Amino acid sequence: MAAIEIVEVSPRDGLQNEKTLLPTADKLTLIDRAIAAGVRRMEVASFVNLKKVPQMADAEAVMSGLPARADVTYVGLALNDRGFSRALQAGVDEVNFAVMASDTFNQRNQGADAFETIGQLEAIAARARGAVPVGVTVGTAFGCPFEGEVSVDRLLSIVEALAVIAPREIALADTIGVATPRDVAKRVGAVRARFPKIPIRCHFHNTRNTGIANAWAAIEAGAATLDASLGGVGGCPFAPAATGNIATEDLVYMLDRAGIETGLDLEACIDAARWLEEALGHSLPGQVMKAGGFPDAA
Repeated sequence: MAAIEIVEVSPRDGLQNEKTLLPTADKLTLIDRAIAAGVRRMEVASFVNLKKVPQMADAEAVMSGLPARADVTYVGLALNDRGFSRALQAGVDEVNFAVMASDTFNQRNQGADAFETIGQLEAIAARARGAVPVGVTVGTAFGCPFEGEVSVDRLLSIVEALAVIAPREIALADTIGVATPRDVAKRVGAVRARFPKIPIRCHFHNTRNTGIANAWAAIEAGAATLDASLGGVGGCPFAPAATGNIATEDLVYMLDRAGIETGLDLEACIDAARWLEEALGHSLPGQVMKAGGFPDAA
């Protein structure tokens, strides 16, 4: 199999649901450790409502403290025009927008239905052209906590509307962790068949312990990029019972053993996950950070 890109999301999606407000200096240390582990693309901040997501209130401070690295892409999340303007002014290398596949969740998350949000994104994407690359995450792509099942036809209609803005990639997100490998194969396959020129990124929460299996299914279905979070930290403030992302070190271990290149160093990922656990002051769900890599027979 070809090499797989891993996007580290612990500084953004990983921390946004934490009760502990990690200081800016600690966020920058986390980012430094991720870079040292080989991460070259990372979601570092979220330019959203500070009252709703106080964990991301220091987005500009984080951006101003980042190491200048030509080989690292710093991604910022935005949900609307104001967030995009903040992200652009802060100096992000790439903007990731979000739209939900289900209207109810989109209304709670962004105050509009999905296609209204896509209409707003068209205008923002026009502003972004020539300034920064734009990606889009389709949340609740595998199921919604309020509406239940999200059909493949509904997902394809969302992606079709997004294709108009020519995003650099589209991420399919299992926001509440309900997907199984069969779901992943079906949906990634359907999107790739309909829109073969748009790269697919997948984002899995491990709420029901299917995240790593889903990651493997996504690779087999043709996804080029996977999101992961050191220690498995994460969650969504607007998704009931949603737990963390798949752990970076768990994903790297699986891919290393399968002979798939990621460019990440497993031991450095484990060290970073253990550091993050100590910084947050509670146990994290990652497994490889507890067990270590493959035993050394020596």
